[in-house]
Amino acid sequence: MAISKTPHASPAARILAAADQLFYQQGIRAVGVDAIAAEAGVSKRTLYNYYATKDDLIAAYLVARFKNIAPSDAPAREQILGYFDHLERVFASPIFRGCPYVNAVAELSDPKHPAAGIALQFKEQRREWIRALLERLRAKNADTLATQLQLLIEGALSAALVRGDPALARAARTAAEVLIDASVKRSADTRAGRSTGRRGKQQQTVPSLRR
Repeated sequence: MAISKTPHASPAARILAAADQLFYQQGIRAVGVDAIAAEAGVSKRTLYNYYATKDDLIAAYLVARFKNIAPSDAPAREQILGYFDHLERVFASPIFRGCPYVNAVAELSDPKHPAAGIALQFKEQRREWIRALLERLRAKNADTLATQLQLLIEGALSAALVRGDPALARAARTAAEVLIDASVKRSADTRAGRSTGRRGKQQQTVPSLRR
């Protein structure tokens, strides 16, 4: 995430940039507001002028990482599989520490914390993005398949963090290809079967009309 940390950035931007770096790299519970203020080059009092509590800063940190995406005009299948390619690049980064939303929920262990709702919103937005693309492909059971593909993504995130192997994203991509292509084929076969069925019924009715 590119939050400005330059001296010319506003105090709020510098605080958020420091929180983003420290929370993600070291953990939310491990980092106090004193460390964030020092990293941002502001006083603790200034930090609290912008973020009244640490919880407010945690929520701002997660919201700032939230990038709402929508399907583009590129081929739907290419967009979905391209996301796995993106993950492989993310996994290869030396600063990769897993999913910030999962990390936050696991660390805070409080379903009522704002972070839990933000994390859920982020995950559901990604699932809806996948589902919209699958619907464009006319995949069978697009909603269920979107959940299955998201599970592949979540599994790749966790496995890559534990094993330190970016290629795991490729394995998840291959599995996604199989699921997508099978679903699209079933959907096409179903449509073809319905069309054949309709033609068959028309052929059966013709003789009866001639009698």
